[in-house]
Amino acid sequence: MLWVPALRPRFARAWPGEEGLDPSLLFKVLCTAKHTAGETAGDMRDLDKALADITAIRSQMARDAEFQGYGPVTVAATGVLALAAGGVQVLWLPEPAAGTFSYLALWVATAALSIVLVGIEMVARSRRIHSGLADEMIHAATEQFIPAGVAGALLTVVLYRFAPESLWMLPGLWQIVFSLGFLACCRSLPRPMFAVGVWYLGTGLAMLAFANGARAFAPWAMAGPFGVGQLMMAGILYRGGAIHAEEA
Repeated sequence: MLWVPALRPRFARAWPGEEGLDPSLLFKVLCTAKHTAGETAGDMRDLDKALADITAIRSQMARDAEFQGYGPVTVAATGVLALAAGGVQVLWLPEPAAGTFSYLALWVATAALSIVLVGIEMVARSRRIHSGLADEMIHAATEQFIPAGVAGALLTVVLYRFAPESLWMLPGLWQIVFSLGFLACCRSLPRPMFAVGVWYLGTGLAMLAFANGARAFAPWAMAGPFGVGQLMMAGILYRGGAIHAEEA
């Protein structure tokens, strides 16, 4: 070890009254520190992998469990809200084809209010019922629906801005897009919910086939499908809640 004598002057007389620091001791300390650092890095990698595995397990449990965050009363309220919006359209917008902006504003506001109501109760119920898995359950229940919602919003903007002559298709397209998002979420909901998705798909196709032109903007074209569909969903949720209560 030819480097040892060369190190001695540098570390000699490190403290007053001492004869100097032995370079061999310094070498041992450095080796020990390097070995300890390597073990620490390995432990951190193991810890990160364990945390990632736990997160994956929790996500899978949330996907496989039935989501109970939707409350029947709030969902029924959104159905009543759709029927009320149809009544408002009858009173304040007798010729919606001539005022498409007001028509869109009415139904977009109705949809936004419904989303807010359902979202608030969904978070509260999930934290009460699903406890520690609440965040994962909410994420699993909504992640499939978000792309459909974004597609519906963008479709509305594009048709209004670039193809206003095709706006009559919006009621039917809204129902079809909603059905696709809803059906994608059905795996975490009670099995009868599949019928609600089929309902919206059928009404959307019927609107495109039979409610052409100005008839597509009639109040019943939106109030009927969404009012009935949401009330149907509320009934299924109520029955499912009663079954869970009996099992508990």
